[in-house]
Amino acid sequence: MRHSQGVTLIELLIVIVVVSIMAAIAIPSYNSFVLKSHRTEAKSALLDLASMEERFFSAQNVYSTAPSDLGYAIAAFPIPSVGSGYYKIDQTGFTPAVPPTGANPGGTPAFYQFTATAIGAQTNDTSCLQFVLDSKGVKTAIPDPNLNCWN
Repeated sequence: MRHSQGVTLIELLIVIVVVSIMAAIAIPSYNSFVLKSHRTEAKSALLDLASMEERFFSAQNVYSTAPSDLGYAIAAFPIPSVGSGYYKIDQTGFTPAVPPTGANPGGTPAFYQFTATAIGAQTNDTSCLQFVLDSKGVKTAIPDPNLNCWN
């Protein structure tokens, strides 16, 4: 009587099916974690930009509209990519301070707003396509601000 020392076709097919099922579960989960990890880059860039903007304001008494004033090598917004290139940053809101007048005794405070928008492969992160930070410290995410993208 001879003993088989190989793998049968049925055994091979079972292994292929098991590996396929595991890959079908693991790959999307892994991709989701990768996209979420890239969000940190956008949040860090916005917080860093806001910090430099506040530093500029404390020295000049006005907010800047040029990233070059804040230490970036680019002269005007948008900043095409930050970090590894998953987000671009733009100044989506800006209002200079208006001094008090008779009609407006309190004046109008200066205001800025920065938005980090996903680019390239990061656009697959449809939960958090944009991060927004303004001079009041308000943090939101688009399309749905309730997704806790900043957490």
